[in-house]
Amino acid sequence: MGAETIAHEGVNMDQAFTSAADLGRALAQGYITSEELVTAALARIRKFDVHLNAFVEFYEQSALIAARESDSRRLRNQSRGPLDGVPFAAKDLFDVEGRATLAGSKAITKAIATRSASAIKRLLDQGMVLLGKTHTVEFAYGSWGTNPSSKTPINPRDAVVPRVPGGSSSGSGVAVAAGFVPVALGTDTGGSIRTPSALCGVVGMKTSLGLIGRGGVQPLAFLFDIVGPMTRTVEDAALILASLQGHDPDDPSTFGVQRQDPIIDLDRGAKGLLLRHPPLADLAAAEPGILVQFRQTLAEFEAMGALVEEKPLPRPLETYASLTANMTTVEAWGRYRPMVQQENSLVDPEIAKRMSRGATMNIADYLDYLEQRRVMQIEFDGYFSGADAVLLPTSPITAKPLEGIHDTPAPFGIFARLANLMDLASISIPMGEVEKLPSGLQIIVRRFADPMALRIARSLEVHRGGLFVAPSGY
Repeated sequence: MGAETIAHEGVNMDQAFTSAADLGRALAQGYITSEELVTAALARIRKFDVHLNAFVEFYEQSALIAARESDSRRLRNQSRGPLDGVPFAAKDLFDVEGRATLAGSKAITKAIATRSASAIKRLLDQGMVLLGKTHTVEFAYGSWGTNPSSKTPINPRDAVVPRVPGGSSSGSGVAVAAGFVPVALGTDTGGSIRTPSALCGVVGMKTSLGLIGRGGVQPLAFLFDIVGPMTRTVEDAALILASLQGHDPDDPSTFGVQRQDPIIDLDRGAKGLLLRHPPLADLAAAEPGILVQFRQTLAEFEAMGALVEEKPLPRPLETYASLTANMTTVEAWGRYRPMVQQENSLVDPEIAKRMSRGATMNIADYLDYLEQRRVMQIEFDGYFSGADAVLLPTSPITAKPLEGIHDTPAPFGIFARLANLMDLASISIPMGEVEKLPSGLQIIVRRFADPMALRIARSLEVHRGGLFVAPSGY
């Protein structure tokens, strides 16, 4: 819904699914105030989050104060930009000044952060209004999105059967899909932004390492961890990426990295671009309905003038996924071992079991993993030669019923971990429904080619007249 509808209808629940960009335009034109917008969002959270469990906590008082300050700036012609006054949320790995960061765990001491994470601060500096923190898988170490230690968010795309949201940025995916916020921050170590985006039917971006600072973000595996946006439109993802970039004194990966403009080429379309994909036989892990949607999407890109080329990957997807998992396990075990090994540990037994695999790996193993990764990156650079992007499904499956799923192996890494291992950027966008549930398309580009991923994603969004489908019942 655009600004005109806001002007005529005032504050209502339908506004929940308006994009951040459209909300910013409505605020700039005086059709609505930030205080009205935030008040409506908080009311919606109170109404629906009792069932959906997206939020760990929401900050009613401070959010309303920030909204009034935004309105006051606008009256003084001192707006901070197109997102001033627009609400957002953040995964409970991000420090927020004056709040505790729990990382979805009962084992972490409730220490109050003395300053906000770099990414939080950048959005606050843009005038955005933080509504609260969203649930995560414990220590961000899991992809179903479940968390018996805290709460498991419920995927809003099925109002009858409780389904997994995808993880580990589970609460952020649910918060965006359910219309609580137009923007939420997540982290991605092996698909933790893209998986919930695919399962909940939203846009989620694994940005290039070094583009967005990770200072003040609870790590899982620093070699792979990145910060990225989750939104309902590609334009919003580009706007947030533009706002989040820059030097972070607490994250050396950002040192010397040049800022990019993800907006300038956003609407150039896909005509003339070379989009490469593996043979469908190599994607056999995907459910048949997902492959149907993938084939259809490839045909749409061809109709838009893109060159779509099939080419086998240098190695099976399972090989990349397995190596990424091993390296993540070593780092996670090294970081969280004391909490897992503590007598009467409060770490969820399934998470502890998963992490404890790291005890069987030594420094020689890890050095071997690094060497394997180096060789694979060289191979993949050759595979990428001449192409603008590589296309894959984001997830091999749609959202499964929640009951009994926590202790079963999750299959999501098979398509998602490649981008982390190879140090590539990747965006997941809604690809189409499979038996009334969302599926995701993954657009993988070279490191620091993030604007190209957004451009390709945007071309499909424009071609289809939009990608996000609002869930029924919310």
